[in-house]
Amino acid sequence: MGRKYPYEIPALLYADSKGKIYDFPGLKMAGRSGRSFHPISASELIPLPEGSELFVLPGRLPVGWDDQRDEMVVLEEDPSGRYGPVQAVAAFIAPAYTQTALAAFYRPDENLPPLPLFAYTPVGWWKGRFWVAAFRSDPDPRQDSRNFNPLQVKKRTLSRLQRDSRNRLLRHLGRCSLTYGCPAAKNLFLGRWEAPLPTSPECNARCLGCLSKQPPGGPPATQERIRFVPSPEEVACVAVPHLEHAKKAIVSFGQGCEGEPLLQAGLLQESIRLIRKRSRKGTINLNTNASLPAAVAELRNSGLQSIRISMNSPRQEYYERYYRPRGYGFEDVLESWRTMKEMGGFVSLNWFVMPGLSDELEELEKLAETIASFGLDFIQLRNHNIDPDWYLDGIAYKPGKMRLGIKGAVNYLKGLFPSLGFGYFNPPLTD
Repeated sequence: MGRKYPYEIPALLYADSKGKIYDFPGLKMAGRSGRSFHPISASELIPLPEGSELFVLPGRLPVGWDDQRDEMVVLEEDPSGRYGPVQAVAAFIAPAYTQTALAAFYRPDENLPPLPLFAYTPVGWWKGRFWVAAFRSDPDPRQDSRNFNPLQVKKRTLSRLQRDSRNRLLRHLGRCSLTYGCPAAKNLFLGRWEAPLPTSPECNARCLGCLSKQPPGGPPATQERIRFVPSPEEVACVAVPHLEHAKKAIVSFGQGCEGEPLLQAGLLQESIRLIRKRSRKGTINLNTNASLPAAVAELRNSGLQSIRISMNSPRQEYYERYYRPRGYGFEDVLESWRTMKEMGGFVSLNWFVMPGLSDELEELEKLAETIASFGLDFIQLRNHNIDPDWYLDGIAYKPGKMRLGIKGAVNYLKGLFPSLGFGYFNPPLTD
């Protein structure tokens, strides 16, 4: 096996005032954990995964590591003297990869509007390649960019829409596929893996990083929320063909283009029963904030097989400052978790990974305590799509005393819970 990481730390990237990206060999790329800047270890770097993107961060200055002086440096002017002010650069890495650090940038004006809702990963340049601080956290290829042929996606989406043009849910998902480029929606029309079933225009949380609804002054929502409640028949007509014909088929309520699906528990219950009358194949899953334990129990009795609970932190104060729940509390989330496990269901955590917070020992000890109390089947390591400064300010974050690093955090939990699975996607429970 050859060496998989660079022999030296890649050069810092920056953008000029026109948005053109350059490398600056005078400084090395750096990372950030919470609010702390730090050098990047070569061993945590991988080539920029296919399907990733580079972003220029308006108003933010790049921070690099001067290895000669062993100190962090804020790059304030274009080293070439070409175009004046400079801007930081970060990578938005492809699905199935988890960042190990945040992009290192400095915010000279604290009144800057928050960055758009993406995850910002350190990226540098070495030997003709971009390198990022990340690792592949799931070998599942279901959202690898090489598996999506744009012409085939368009053809299959339009063909399915023509065959079932009256189904409002299918039309909504067609827009997700063709306009927003949602990989899950594309996979529905390609007839494979996991398919989305959005149902709820409303939500009982006001998450800082909500992808489908933001108040004036917040970052722009990345996708439009569903505006109607589909009928059980519309849901079943999307779900059943997928479960019948796709390999490792999953259908999931609870998507980025909707609110909280538990608010439509009655619809979900009828839909699941209707689906199971027509197909016994595949996995029916619910992505949820787990706010309504009684509804979780009813859905489990109706045939729901797995739930994925979204969680930014197992510490109540950080959880509630981020989710800002309406009509439920953190205790309800834990009760839903306990209920699903006691009823024999599969429970995953959608763990929002924020380097510097997620890997704090206090955070991990609290998470381990909760897992030991209720049991857990799987953790999905999802990069938190949010401006880290805006997020840390919003939850009134106070740094802890010890960090293990993201890989160290995973190894810590694996050591305590050897049967606990880790990945990025909802795992199929049947072949």
